[in-house]
Amino acid sequence: MRDQAESLRMLLNRVDKETETKVIAVISGKGGVGKSNFSLNFSLMLLRRGFNVLLFDMDIGMGNIDILLGQSSHVTIIDMFNKGLSIRELIKKGPENLSFIAGGTGLTKIFTMSQERVSYFIDQLQSVSREYDYMIFDMGAGVSEDHLHLLMAVHEVIVITTPEPTAITDAYATMKYIHMLEKNMPFYLIVNRAQTDKEGRETLIRLTKAMKQFLGKEITKLGMLPEDRAVSKAVARQTPFLLLDPATKVSRAMVEITDRYLSKNTDAETPTHSFSFFTKLRRFFLER
Repeated sequence: MRDQAESLRMLLNRVDKETETKVIAVISGKGGVGKSNFSLNFSLMLLRRGFNVLLFDMDIGMGNIDILLGQSSHVTIIDMFNKGLSIRELIKKGPENLSFIAGGTGLTKIFTMSQERVSYFIDQLQSVSREYDYMIFDMGAGVSEDHLHLLMAVHEVIVITTPEPTAITDAYATMKYIHMLEKNMPFYLIVNRAQTDKEGRETLIRLTKAMKQFLGKEITKLGMLPEDRAVSKAVARQTPFLLLDPATKVSRAMVEITDRYLSKNTDAETPTHSFSFFTKLRRFFLER
């Protein structure tokens, strides 16, 4: 048994020596704050900056990335098990050759399956991850037990809120919950649908001060996206707002936010955890 345990540790640790894809979770404290729209347009901006990106819709039961792109999906992650599909067969191509995997109700079952099936899912995900610089997980609102292990394993978390009091309160509660479980998790904060620059700045300051004062946690302010009719128009036309009108306020703000994010991530050795994403994910499920 000791030899088997040692072999397992060596296998897991070997992954840590590799340069790996940066894995980001995009979350919000509550629904309806524009999280999926941000994930989609942020992924497109990373593509435009020369990075390969895989956008993964993990909004359990409420996935809508394919709808925002006007591409209905007939397969979900659960089909990997029920129909024997590989994960490559689930990857679809969106505008500007964006790779994405649509969500679906089957997502609720992934992390409650047997260790063998979960391990297969992780193997499949890892096999394609080497082709990407970034994997963006568009998570559901709040923190669900269904995807908690995945959330704890990512390298960074981008938090989307609006200036509404309930959204601010829920964003703080969500960050606090994650922080209590993973003290070293880096947070990036974005205020969406700000009516004015002043409102956006005040919301950013309010949340960063609260995290510092009550939890001793520094978080990074990435900026704000203004309220803009172009967003609802883009949703209606099932086209990312960056493509519909690059000159709008919200499109220009998205460019600034992406460039600000990249400027804060100039270190090539990106993983901030002591273990890689896939190593941590496997260990979580080995300990179930």
